[in-house]
Amino acid sequence: MKPGSVQLGLAGALIGSLAVISVLALMITGLVPPVIGMGLILFHAVAVLVLLRMVRRDTRGLLSFAERLAETPTAQTAPVMGSAVANDIAQAMARAHQLWLDRDDADVRRAAAAEAVLETLHDPLILLNDARDVLRANQAARSLLGERMVGRDLAGTLRNPTLLEAVDAVLAGGASRTVEVLLPVPVERTLEARVKPFRPAGADQPLQVLLTLHDVTVLKRSEQMRADFVANASHELRTPLAALIGFIETLRGPAKDDRAAHEKFLGIMFDQANRMSRLVNDLMSLSRIEMDEHSPPTGAVDVARIVRNLAVTLEMRAASRKVKLRVDSPDSLPLVVGDEDQLSQVFQNLIDNAIKYGKEQTEVTVTLSANDPAGGGSAAARALAGRGTRGPSITVAVTDRGEGIARTHLPRLTERFYRVDPARSRALGGTGLGLAIVKHIVNRHRGRLIIDSEVGKGSTFTVLLPAMAGTGGEIPAQQAG
Repeated sequence: MKPGSVQLGLAGALIGSLAVISVLALMITGLVPPVIGMGLILFHAVAVLVLLRMVRRDTRGLLSFAERLAETPTAQTAPVMGSAVANDIAQAMARAHQLWLDRDDADVRRAAAAEAVLETLHDPLILLNDARDVLRANQAARSLLGERMVGRDLAGTLRNPTLLEAVDAVLAGGASRTVEVLLPVPVERTLEARVKPFRPAGADQPLQVLLTLHDVTVLKRSEQMRADFVANASHELRTPLAALIGFIETLRGPAKDDRAAHEKFLGIMFDQANRMSRLVNDLMSLSRIEMDEHSPPTGAVDVARIVRNLAVTLEMRAASRKVKLRVDSPDSLPLVVGDEDQLSQVFQNLIDNAIKYGKEQTEVTVTLSANDPAGGGSAAARALAGRGTRGPSITVAVTDRGEGIARTHLPRLTERFYRVDPARSRALGGTGLGLAIVKHIVNRHRGRLIIDSEVGKGSTFTVLLPAMAGTGGEIPAQQAG
């Protein structure tokens, strides 16, 4: 028997006892005849039993309704009770439950709206507890640092001593701090980290930290590019400008009436002006690529078609240098997620360099191949895995039979204005920026550039690019172009 039933039974017994005692007192004093007294006692007993059963039934109904309200997150209709008072209580309970549901629904909508705002914020937002564990991270933070960061120590995701010291200082009661964080992979980024103390609702809650990350890569690169442009461009432009000024002075002075000198000097001046134009164009191209390097492309590109079209375009140039250009490609290749114009620039630079620096009467070979992700031990798969990229990939290798490059020069080939043979490079029209442009485009595509060369035998420049997964991205290579 439930405690409520025991209490009702005791109350009924007490009421019945009082009624019986009252009737017995009247019977003893002679005010009520025994027959009538016994009838009154029986009447009171029956009335008490009826009352107790009704009260017990209503109480059980109210208890059952209360349990249903606690277990059901939807509106409920009040049951019909045996008494008006019980009906009023049930209806009041139903109205209170509906009011609670309305308030809870409003709270859920507000929480969902706040969650949606946090999830769609452009900047990464991270909440840390007093042990420096990640409690929450929005979509931008998870995309940047990994989906599994929640629940782990921040040091397992961002191993930056300066940032970790700032977080510890704020957790110890210090003021807000702002530090710079460098992320070296997959593409180098500079982030401005703002560390602020956060006290959750309730004075007894431990102090937490709100960490926001703002990407300042573009600003940093802009500053660096301005400095590099002033330093490098001024150096590279000084020689052709000095030559132009010297020839102009000569043509205006001693060779003013010398027709042969005019023809000779104007030809040299034209070459120098073209050299400056190429240099400015390459500098502008490089600056645009560097600005977008941290944002990977999203288009679908057929690399085989690009290479075949370039081979047709550069065939006459190769013939002028007595070099044969050959493209080897399988029957089908998967598409690449990339920017078609930029990838065209990559392969044009590499093929043009191979033609330019290859020996006469030799062959330049462009070899395309697909790397199966199931063969995870391949060199291509390992190279892309080192950049945090897994899955199918495309390899494009450009091989020349030139003089080759000493291995001491290979690590610096992609630096701006670095030349193995500066005089020969300038004589062939090189600006010293081609391989730097190639490197930054490949980085933007989350790929890899591998350079292999042997003095006296030639060089191979290999580009590895992540491919679109699935057979739906494959097209016959012979249909390209």
